[in-house]
Amino acid sequence: MTDISALAGTSLAGEALSRADAFGVLQAPDTELRELLDAAFSVRSRTFGRKVKVCVLQNAQSGLCPEDCHYCSQSKISTAPIQKYRLLPQDQLLAGARKAVAAGARRYCMVASGRGPQAREIAHMSRAARAIKAEFPQLELCVSLGLMDHSQAAELKQAGVGWVNHNLNTSRRFYPQICTTHTYDDRVETVKNVKRAGLSSCSGGIIGMGESDEDIVDLAYATRELGIDSIPVNFLYPIAGTPFGKRRADPVKGLKTLCLLRFLNPRSEIRMAAGREIYLGDWSGLALYPANSLFVEGYLTTPGQQAEAARSLIERAGFEVEEVDETGQAAAEA
Repeated sequence: MTDISALAGTSLAGEALSRADAFGVLQAPDTELRELLDAAFSVRSRTFGRKVKVCVLQNAQSGLCPEDCHYCSQSKISTAPIQKYRLLPQDQLLAGARKAVAAGARRYCMVASGRGPQAREIAHMSRAARAIKAEFPQLELCVSLGLMDHSQAAELKQAGVGWVNHNLNTSRRFYPQICTTHTYDDRVETVKNVKRAGLSSCSGGIIGMGESDEDIVDLAYATRELGIDSIPVNFLYPIAGTPFGKRRADPVKGLKTLCLLRFLNPRSEIRMAAGREIYLGDWSGLALYPANSLFVEGYLTTPGQQAEAARSLIERAGFEVEEVDETGQAAAEA
């Protein structure tokens, strides 16, 4: 039986939980959920206090993807009725950054569907990054472009990109059940290339695809072993027209997963991502006990909570938005 009261101390000492304790977090009785959340908060607060970072996504290229990721509306096997378009021009990507800052975002993430970028796409995103950083020098800039090598990541860093997102999504064991056109190790290699280039890594997972607790534990340990800087946690958004269109996430298991990730990654950012609105609802406030960040204004092809509603949720839960100024910089404390 896991001693919940000891988990925070282990984490704050920089030690990894035992696998037995990791399973204990996921399998703790629901009656102990509040105790688990409180323990996770004591770890979260050491680095982040009660601050919540707001982030905004921009779907920079939609659909047209040759991969068969079973959860994704943009994959080649999806029949979901989504918009499909090539890489947005620089002025539209800049306009998206302006909207993100207006919504109170500290981080703006441009996402392009596809297996991975060509040289011309890296050049295009680099030009956009320079334009955005010229106007918003303190805005945290993230891109998600698929599989990338070291030189591509280095070019993006030189342009002012600070983070690259490339999710592991699940465990190595379960990965062939969610995608067959690339491997888990392909994704790990991209994360390593990002880190070698001196960029911050953004890589998390999706809960609710049919994975086991063992898969969740393996994913959580992988984020620690890779030293992931920023960990987004998605709750499967069942999209009609995809193979996973009828699967559903368990909100309580989602909260426990966030706690496990916090214990294993005490100083990393942990972000609530797609699906939190439909599974957690007002429980999103509880999720802020382990998580210190969230997305607003929608996702790639699915809607999400608007910025003002998210701000209200954050404040009702007893947390505070990390405020920004017109440059995208965190506002000074009073």
